[in-house]
Amino acid sequence: MKPYTYRTIIEKDGKYFHGFVPALLGCHTCGKTIDETKKRLREAIELYVESLME
Repeated sequence: MKPYTYRTIIEKDGKYFHGFVPALLGCHTCGKTIDETKKRLREAIELYVESLME
């Protein structure tokens, strides 16, 4: 499978961080730290792309 790169945005949202992928509508997550949010975004992107392929 060809690797793709997606721009992600992480913003402070109160006590937490909100991360989303502008190119993938509805692909977003949150976490207590930036690192946790990055990890969750990677997982969200994988699941999002897998669902598109089905």
